[in-house]
Amino acid sequence: MARYADKLLAEGEVISLRTRQHWLAPVVQAAYPLILVVVSLVVWVLSLNLGAGGATGSLRSIVGFAAAAGIVIGVLGVGLVFWRWSAQDYIITNHRVLKVEGIFNKHSADSNLEKINDAVLDQSIWGRMFGFGDLDIMTASEETVDRYKWLNRAPTFKKEMLNQKNNLDMDMRRMPSPPLRAAAAEPAPAPAPVSAPPPAAAGPMSADQVTATLDRLADLRDRGAITPEEYEAKKAELLDRL
Repeated sequence: MARYADKLLAEGEVISLRTRQHWLAPVVQAAYPLILVVVSLVVWVLSLNLGAGGATGSLRSIVGFAAAAGIVIGVLGVGLVFWRWSAQDYIITNHRVLKVEGIFNKHSADSNLEKINDAVLDQSIWGRMFGFGDLDIMTASEETVDRYKWLNRAPTFKKEMLNQKNNLDMDMRRMPSPPLRAAAAEPAPAPAPVSAPPPAAAGPMSADQVTATLDRLADLRDRGAITPEEYEAKKAELLDRL
């Protein structure tokens, strides 16, 4: 049966390590229910020595009932702590670190590997002996993203997280970078230079020829093919040939 955390994985996301809190964590958290069970058992045993008749018998019944209730409540409390512990999922994938907690109401938090800057691991002497520790995941701004307390196999968890981060960084560097922009359109070919009308043959010209030539020269001047000075010079030359 798939666990709740498996339903949160994205397409192509692969789990490389799955763990939870160390088994000592629920033992410590269940300390009060365990104490309640032990005390209730002692009271129940002591109540058996009370007499069975009269007021003593009634007291025995009341004490026995209270002891039984304490035992039931304590056992339920211990069971609830261990049930909550068994529902934990601390997962490392090839993209992120994912934490899922809760029995019926689920709480999930994740940290993307590319945003993780460092991880700070604290282990007491007992943590080193039993293999647990507290892991703080840090971002580039040196703010704690999430904290994993009583983490089982804490050194292995940290090592695997950093290995997956390095693998992801290498994959991103090997990916071809997309083109910065689409190739620029080829520049339109420059218009062919407009040549000035060929010089008229030497000799006199008719008025119609001079007018037509001046019109062409004016058009070239307006389009910037010739300068106004060149236009005036040609105009004077043509007028002289009337």
